[in-house]
This record gives sequence, structure tokens and C-alpha cells, in this order.
Amino acid sequence: MKRVALFGAGRIGRIHATNLAALPGVQLALISDPMVDAARQLAAPLGAQVAPSLDAVFADASIDAVVIASPTTTHSDLIGRAAAARKAIFCEKPVDLSVERAQACARAVAGAGVACMIGFQRRFDPTFNEARQRLDRGDIGEPEMLVITSRDPGAPPVDYIRQSGGIFRDMLIHDFDVFRWILTGDGNDEAAWLSATGSCLTDPAIGEAGDIDSTAVTIRTRSGRLCQINTSRRAAYGYDQRFEVLGSKGLLACGNHRPSEVTQATAAGTRVDNPEHFFLQRYREAYRLEVVHFFEQLQNGRPFRTTVQDGVAAQVLADAAAESLRTGQPVTLQ
Repeated sequence: MKRVALFGAGRIGRIHATNLAALPGVQLALISDPMVDAARQLAAPLGAQVAPSLDAVFADASIDAVVIASPTTTHSDLIGRAAAARKAIFCEKPVDLSVERAQACARAVAGAGVACMIGFQRRFDPTFNEARQRLDRGDIGEPEMLVITSRDPGAPPVDYIRQSGGIFRDMLIHDFDVFRWILTGDGNDEAAWLSATGSCLTDPAIGEAGDIDSTAVTIRTRSGRLCQINTSRRAAYGYDQRFEVLGSKGLLACGNHRPSEVTQATAAGTRVDNPEHFFLQRYREAYRLEVVHFFEQLQNGRPFRTTVQDGVAAQVLADAAAESLRTGQPVTLQ
């Protein structure tokens, strides 16, 4: 039985808590959050206890693993403390808003010899993962171009945007990871060149907070493969999550998920459901599967699908995109 402590009783914390409580061989033992009432309300129906303090969690020898679902600004500190306490670590993206601090986390994890997985849940989405498996089988030959569409139905509160690190580090961090996972495969063909531009088109308050809400990013890998990413904070029709991979022998296209797959056709026209409303619905199964993977790999000692090094690599791309937007010039990557 693996005993687990969860940091964070907010939206993502609640998702992970529910999934953890349902896993056989896993006990959600402690929940820690500065908002004690939120922690208590989450813990009670799941049979968990509220942690008296952070120190108590890390000092508890019965805790085998920690799940970090607290605000981004706390991630690197909690990873460092968990590594020092020799706890296995699952941490929501990103590792940190700073590449340097993310790299320091990677060194701390390696130095302590602990297992650490970063929560890029899109790699566990059944649709996207099926595409990855078909690529691995060579179904469309060598992948040459990737086009990612990633659009939210609406922006988060402006107060959140102010402390988010910007759209590239907050929202596109997932898309940068998908680029690496799908197009560069085993990591031997990383990004070599990146160009990013963006605008504030959906809400002037986002611009006043120092951010943008609409972006276009182009990436070229060392071997010349190309990726285009388009994102928006506003899609009136739902949560728009798609990508397509063009290969030497064909195409793989991953479409949106819908509440139902019913197509209604009448004399007045044809109707289908809009995409799922938001990420909580779209990636419901992916969130479950990633924690299943975490504990399965812990049990068998095999590597995780998403590592702290993947977190660092995505952060490097986010920083490059922010620099390209700032200067109006492409960025060459090492």
C-alpha cells in the first residue's frame, strides 16, 4: 500500500484527490492546503486527514509519495523538499516559471535518486496516445509536420493571469510538450529555431495585465521538421483541442471530444455537439490514467512517460517564445 500526501485542495487538487482515492493499492493519507477549510472539505469524504503542516508531511516516514497540485509558485520548493525527504514525486506542470529553478529541481531529484513525474496529462489522453502509438508503428512513415490547435473557451481571471508567468509558460507549456512528444519522438531531434507572435484580441484587461491571449508559434527541429501552434483564450464553441501529423506516408488527425457523437440530420440541416466545454471534461480520463501510470511505474521501477527533464525542456521553449514575442525576432536554440 502506497501512502500519499496531496498538496493543494483547489480545482486540480480535487481531481487528483478523487482519482487517488479510487486507486487500489493507494491510500490518500494527508491533504495539505493553506486554506484549511478547503482541505478539510476535500479530505473528509475521501477518508484522508488534513496535514498539520508541511514539515509534518515531509517528516512522516509512512508517506511514500507526494502529489503536488498547489499553485505554480510553490512547485519547485515542494519538489526540492520532497526530494530531500526521499519521497516519490508527482507534480503538476510546470516545474517552475524559471528555467534556472526548474533545472535546479532536476538536479535535486537526480541527486536524491527519487522518482519524479511531471503532470503533462495530454500524453495520457487516449486519442492522442493512440496517435503516438501509430507513429511508433510507422503507420504514416516519418513524421514531418505537426499542426496544433489549442483554444480555451474563455480566459482565467485577470488576477490569475498577472501571476501566471504569461500565456507561453501557463497555457502553451502543454503544447510545447506535445510538440516534443509527437514530433521529436525519442528526444534526438529537439527544437533548433522558434518564432512566436501574439496579440490581445479577446479582452483588453489581459493586455493591461501584461499578457496576450492569442498566439502563433512556429518551431523547426534540428532535422528540419516543422510545427505550428495556434492558441486562443476564447473559443465560443467550447474547448478546442486538436492536432494533425503529416508524415511521409500519410496523415494522423486527432479531433475534439464531444459530449456525444450523435449526428442529427433533418431538412433544416445537420447538427453535431460542440466540443467538451473545458479541460476538466476533455481530459477527465487523461488525469486518471496519468496517476495510474505514476503508481504502476513506481511499483515496477520503470521510467515515467513524463519526467522532470521534460518539464525543463518545455520551459525552455516557453522562455524562447516569450523572448521571440518581446524582440520580434526568431530565437535559435542550442
